[in-house]
Amino acid sequence: MASLATLFLRLFTVVFTLFSLTVTAEDCIRRDYGRTSFVCVCNATYCDTAPSVGALAAGQAVQITSSQSAARFQATNLQFGRTSSNKAVITNEIFIDTSITYQNVLGFGGAFTDAAGINIARLSQAAQDNLMNSYFSSRGIEYGVARVPMAGTDFSTRTYSYDDYPGDVTLSNFALTEEDLVYKIPYINWAISLSSKSIKLFSSPWSAPAWMKSNNEFYGQGYLLGEYYQVWADYFARFFEEYSKFGLNFWALTAQNEPVDGRVPGFPFNCMGWTSENQSIFVGLNLGPTLQAKGFGDVKIMIMDDQRNYLPEWAETVLANPDANPYVSGIGVHWYQNFIAPPSVLTTTHEMFPDRFILATEACEGTFPKETVVLGAWDRLESYATDIIENMNNWAVGWVDWNLALDEGGGPNWSENFVDSPIIVNNTIDEFYKQPMFYAMGHFSKYVPENSIRVNIDILNDTTLIGTAFVLPDGNRAVVILNQSDDDKTILLNDAERGALEIPCEARSMHTILYG
Repeated sequence: MASLATLFLRLFTVVFTLFSLTVTAEDCIRRDYGRTSFVCVCNATYCDTAPSVGALAAGQAVQITSSQSAARFQATNLQFGRTSSNKAVITNEIFIDTSITYQNVLGFGGAFTDAAGINIARLSQAAQDNLMNSYFSSRGIEYGVARVPMAGTDFSTRTYSYDDYPGDVTLSNFALTEEDLVYKIPYINWAISLSSKSIKLFSSPWSAPAWMKSNNEFYGQGYLLGEYYQVWADYFARFFEEYSKFGLNFWALTAQNEPVDGRVPGFPFNCMGWTSENQSIFVGLNLGPTLQAKGFGDVKIMIMDDQRNYLPEWAETVLANPDANPYVSGIGVHWYQNFIAPPSVLTTTHEMFPDRFILATEACEGTFPKETVVLGAWDRLESYATDIIENMNNWAVGWVDWNLALDEGGGPNWSENFVDSPIIVNNTIDEFYKQPMFYAMGHFSKYVPENSIRVNIDILNDTTLIGTAFVLPDGNRAVVILNQSDDDKTILLNDAERGALEIPCEARSMHTILYG
């Protein structure tokens, strides 16, 4: 009998340990800057990690929690069927229906800007390792999408292009710069080496060389001169050729970052103006055919890459052009003018063009006139989480943040357009700080992988509780919820195939619930 008991105990220990190992992680070292929440401090010797969750048996559940008061990726084991006999404790109900399906998920990520690379490079090698793992490895939040600017942006230390030789229509002087060779390419390759999955790269230009433009400047009101449409298309191909020499191949591109910016008189940083009509001509007669001819026909072209209030009209115009239509795979959207148009315009656009994907390609907090960097701002987690949930619930396939890392002033930025970032670097003491926004991103990027399928979710009678739901490629389900109220809640999650799951949900908190 003793040997049988010992065997049972060992078996129980193995099973319990295997399950526990899936939800362990290094804790956050908190630092409070007197704002609405706290940051997690990382350095050369320590950094908190994100718990990985493996296969779950039917009825098993893991709740990953971040809260304004205390938690960052705190893991709790739950079980379907273990609900309170006192129905009065249930404050909210969520209903999941996996028989109603929507879009496949592409992924979540951020941008390898010059500023991001400059800031990462200012850290010690060991601290850099912790930062890069935080974003890209299984110890971190496992980003699967990355945006790469073509040459300079405002988040550069200078204005530049890859061919600043006026009249060089053959692009004989085209060359990558120090920014690419030191601050972008090495970190992109490092991210790829850390990742267990393929990272989808997409490029975006801010401006053509100044000599190709109507105003002969990188910024301000100006557009690409007609005689340089083909040269500009060749420039895209050269960019892909040069990056391919470093083993980097691109999944997609956007034809222009924020094409409306360059139509604004006095616009203060890198831009180039396009109308939807002109973009359709360039894509249809120049960019699409050139990429096809140069061996880059598999690079997907996204149009617009601007504020959602320009939808659906922008997509209608471009896709009505029979030359452009075959080359366009998707539509990029930014969040900076969301107050003008509701997220439902994404659904309207999807219903008009169901064979073209919608990707949220840029967002950041701290834009003018807001305070730039706010260390520990919980409301910025809520703004990120809200936008991601609204976008996903309106057919977006993913959501891409702006700079991976900035300094404590929100830069560098040559035009002083400083903003916030999920990671803030303090190189003077070799530390970096994970903002609440970092965890908002991770609640999706870590736990809702590529090829997950969004399914139906209904939340009863509560506008302060929002969420979205998915079936994952491994068969697990994921529900991401945000409690924006100042009240603790007890939520009953109802899944027609799994039963009921009781979920504690404290005030001002975000959760990813994973279950088998």
